[in-house]
Amino acid sequence: MNSSTVLQRLPTLKYVLVRYASAAQNQDLKKRQEAMMARSLPKQVSIPGVNHIILVSSGKGGVGKSTVSANLAVALGIELGERKVGLLDADVFGPSIPTMMNLEGSPDIVEGNKMVPLVNYGLKVMSMGFLVPGSGPVVWRGLMVMQAIQDLTKNVKWGPLDILVVDTPPGTGDTHLSLAQTLPLSGALVVTTSQKVALNAARKGAQMLEKVKVPIIGVVNNMSTFICPKCDTPSNIFGTNEGAQMLAKDFGVKVLSNIPLDPRIGELSDTGQPVVLAHPESKQAQEYKSLAKSVISFLKVS
Repeated sequence: MNSSTVLQRLPTLKYVLVRYASAAQNQDLKKRQEAMMARSLPKQVSIPGVNHIILVSSGKGGVGKSTVSANLAVALGIELGERKVGLLDADVFGPSIPTMMNLEGSPDIVEGNKMVPLVNYGLKVMSMGFLVPGSGPVVWRGLMVMQAIQDLTKNVKWGPLDILVVDTPPGTGDTHLSLAQTLPLSGALVVTTSQKVALNAARKGAQMLEKVKVPIIGVVNNMSTFICPKCDTPSNIFGTNEGAQMLAKDFGVKVLSNIPLDPRIGELSDTGQPVVLAHPESKQAQEYKSLAKSVISFLKVS
């Protein structure tokens, strides 16, 4: 039964006006809708004195993203020498960078009501952990989180910096959207483990980055193997590395680093000692330095 027959059987229907739009008209309508959407989005504004901003992201927690962020930032500082690197802890609800960077206290306020980042290991560091007293939870709705991200980016005296590394919270929520919509991001790293649930979440995170048009620099396969401290035998405790390779391939990028699991990293993080500095000759430190070189190459920092 065609549409004409169905319409004729309606008891009170006398006339039907049908308008057909051409492909060109449909395309024009789509362009106008996209233009209206673009006008309603926040405008991207760069941070004065900051040349590049990169995100370190993951689809879920527990994959070592903050550890990667801290050690990558330190490794970038080592590789770039005199150039300046910053580290922003954008995890409003669970900031861990202050502990990992062995920093505490409140930032000073200077002219223009700007906060001055705390400094350690040659890095400028800012975190909500410096602003919220004690160990109490941050219980905020989305708009308050977005305002906090604005304060941590635009109301901080970051410059001059060559690279600002942003440690993002797990998931694909308000923080990520706020960063992507308000800042010109140079790229993002996707951190995962070889475990299936982590890879599935990392894939969603990578898809989100594509939707908001943030270039994916590459995949970091963290805790890729466990190397026995007694016999140096590697074990794939989270599964083989093929999953990370497939994830990277699907998004047209590479696995930039396979970082082995080492119990010392957890201990060092708790005492604020990045493994890149505490054990510079270790396999983990070498992987972070290699990752830093890959990021520098991607950003074309000379």
